[in-house]
Amino acid sequence: MPAKTIDHAFTATAPRSAATDPTYAGALSFMRRRYSKDIAGADTIVWGIPFDAATSNRPGARFGPQAIRRASAIFDNDPQYPFSRDLFEDMTVIDYGDCLLDYGNHQETPATIEAEASKLIGGGAFLLTLGGDHFVTWPLLKAHAARHGPLALVQFDAHQDTWFDDGKRIDHGSFVARAVRDGIIDPAHSIQTGIRTHAPDDFGIRLLFGHQVEEMSAKEIAETILAHVGGRPAYLTFDIDCLDPAYAPGTGTPVAGGPSSAKILSVLRHLAPLDIRGADVVEVAPAYDHADITAIAGATVAMYMLGLRAERLALSTGA
Repeated sequence: MPAKTIDHAFTATAPRSAATDPTYAGALSFMRRRYSKDIAGADTIVWGIPFDAATSNRPGARFGPQAIRRASAIFDNDPQYPFSRDLFEDMTVIDYGDCLLDYGNHQETPATIEAEASKLIGGGAFLLTLGGDHFVTWPLLKAHAARHGPLALVQFDAHQDTWFDDGKRIDHGSFVARAVRDGIIDPAHSIQTGIRTHAPDDFGIRLLFGHQVEEMSAKEIAETILAHVGGRPAYLTFDIDCLDPAYAPGTGTPVAGGPSSAKILSVLRHLAPLDIRGADVVEVAPAYDHADITAIAGATVAMYMLGLRAERLALSTGA
């Protein structure tokens, strides 16, 4: 095997070079992308936030970035389904590693995340974040809105995350309410898909409940999202508990009655027209997982986000 290498996350000789690591070995960056703190020239940056101090039920999402990276090793160098392309042929992607947080001083966490996210997107790169619990989306939204203006929130979740928030709480269940009140997101063009719980207020955000998702086709769901968001800049956040626990048992607050991974991946595949400015996958908690079911789902959702980004870049350059 003279042409093959291993540990591509460290040994890659070019930013768009193909990996040849066996799926069962090698350094585990996200999809074998090169680990780098040099963001110059990067089209897309993958970043982990290992934080779960805001959870209201089962902790463990701090191990989510590790689990998603490990599961992503299954995506070898073949063209990625269903995009029929090498995602990295025309898109430079680096794995920036993880956010360093002080586990003993959680009040510093939001500002730390926001400041580093602002730095990462400052040069125009697309930021794909691996959580972590859903609180991390709050400082991510702040950083993205500071650059792009108020965003349409496209949220896949079993929960609305619109519970009471005094503006100081470290709580994964209230970041949407805070974002609406602070003008970070545009509620009139935001939409939450897969909701299977009730919160006191929806803040005017469009809801697609679990039973509606069950009764609609993937194409109908996607068309509803696209029509509601329109051409506005959007932030895509995917809480893995959007999926039924049969497909994502490894999460902190599982809710029965959700869609399959196949259906929601089909929805994502139809979202190519969305002007997605940033994205995250959160709430993967591998301690409750079995055979990496949830981690594989999370890694696949993240891969689809990269696939949508690769297609958009290719369209803009004519590649």
